[in-house]
Amino acid sequence: MTAKANSKEATQGKAEFIHFENRDSDHPFVEKVWRCHSDRADTFLSVAANNFEMAITRLGGETFLTLRGPETTATVFDCPAEGEWIGIRFKAGTFMPRFLPGNLRDHKDVTLPAATGHSFWLNGSALEYPDFDNAEVFVRRLAHSGILSRDPVVADTLLRRPPELSLRSMQRHFLRSTGVSYAAFRQIERARHATTLLRDGVSILDVVSRLGYFDQAHLTRSLKRFIGETPTKIMQRQKQLSFLYKTISSAETIVLP
Repeated sequence: MTAKANSKEATQGKAEFIHFENRDSDHPFVEKVWRCHSDRADTFLSVAANNFEMAITRLGGETFLTLRGPETTATVFDCPAEGEWIGIRFKAGTFMPRFLPGNLRDHKDVTLPAATGHSFWLNGSALEYPDFDNAEVFVRRLAHSGILSRDPVVADTLLRRPPELSLRSMQRHFLRSTGVSYAAFRQIERARHATTLLRDGVSILDVVSRLGYFDQAHLTRSLKRFIGETPTKIMQRQKQLSFLYKTISSAETIVLP
C-alpha cells in the first residue's frame, strides 16, 4: 500500500468518530431506524434533511427523547464523547399534530420531559423509551392513539400520482405535513443523493449528469448549502457527517429537474 493511500485511510478513520448502524422498517410510517455512538468529543456536519424524527439520547447516565424537524441547511455541531443515540426517522408526511414539523424546523427541537429513567411524558402519559429493536411497537402505539399521523397527499405528490386536489391545496398539505416546500424537499434530497454517489466513488461530472444539475458549479453551490462541503471534500471524507443513507428507491421521482 502506498504512503498516499495510508494517509488517506488515516484521515478517514480520524474523521469518523460517530459510528452509525441502521435498518429498514416494515411500518408504513417509518423510513429508517438508526443508532450510533461517539468515540470522542468533536464537531460534525449536521446535513440538510427532510424528515421528522425522534431521537433518544443516552449521555452521562441520563436518557431523554427529542423531537426533530427538517433541516434546510448544513450546520456544524459539537458532539459529546461517549454518547449513545437511537433514532426513528419517519417517512415524509408523517408528523405529530401537536408538534408540526415546520415548528421544529432548523433545530427548534423539543425535548420531552422525563418521567423516570426509563420513560418520558407525552400527552399526560408516561411512555417507555423505545429501543433499536422495538421501535415499531412504539410507533404503532402512537399511531393508534392519534399522537402520530400521516398525510397521504405527500406520498402522492412525491410519486407524481394524479392529484385530486388543486395545486395550491397540494402545496399547503405538503408544507404542513413536512415542514418544507416541495421545491426545497427536492433540492435537499438531490443533494443528499449526490453526496452518497460521491462517497461511493462516482465522479463529479457523472453526478452532475445523472442528477440533473446544470453544471459543476451548480452542484458545488447546492452541496455547500445543504451538506456543508464541496464535492471534492465530500469525496475525501475528511469531515464527519450526520446520519446519511442511500435514497435510490425514490431518486427518480425526486432528483429530476
